[in-house]
Amino acid sequence: MTDTKPLRADAARNRARILDVADAVFAERGTSASTEEIAKAAGVGIGTVFRHFPTKEALLEAVFTAHLRRLAEQAEALSEAKDPGEAFFGFFALIVEQSGAKRAFANALTDAGVDVGRAHAEGAAGLGEALALLLRRAQEAGAVRDDIGLPELMAVLIGASLGAEQAGADPLVRARALGVVMDGLRPRR
Repeated sequence: MTDTKPLRADAARNRARILDVADAVFAERGTSASTEEIAKAAGVGIGTVFRHFPTKEALLEAVFTAHLRRLAEQAEALSEAKDPGEAFFGFFALIVEQSGAKRAFANALTDAGVDVGRAHAEGAAGLGEALALLLRRAQEAGAVRDDIGLPELMAVLIGASLGAEQAGADPLVRARALGVVMDGLRPRR
């Protein structure tokens, strides 16, 4: 019985390592990167990858939900920041910057027949609440206009994310477009 505990800890470490590496590999090479590439980069055999994630789609889904959970944790941590406005706008920019990768994962999952809505709901549990808290604190600090609620913020966030994708790879265009959106969130003076 005690022999299995080290194996379970090992397995947990391997799983976490595979997820971290898969996230990085997919971010760098796209969702078409192979599980063999991920196994090699993680320093494990392909059998280890498939033991934890029986299909590439299962691995993509796990990376997708883990990414959303990390975003929720980041938002939660930022809700305690000394400068609520800076925390809010920094997190907003982070989500917009990462939206392309998230969309690629969602598209790959959809193509594989995975219920992206379920995966999103599972991974994003708590993200809406944390984002609402960031918004409220930024509004209380006078950094964000007070006539915006979470539904409006989500619509603006989605629009900004799509806008960033349309701006393409030019970082100056992306930054200016994001600046325009963020200016619209600031209080009118």
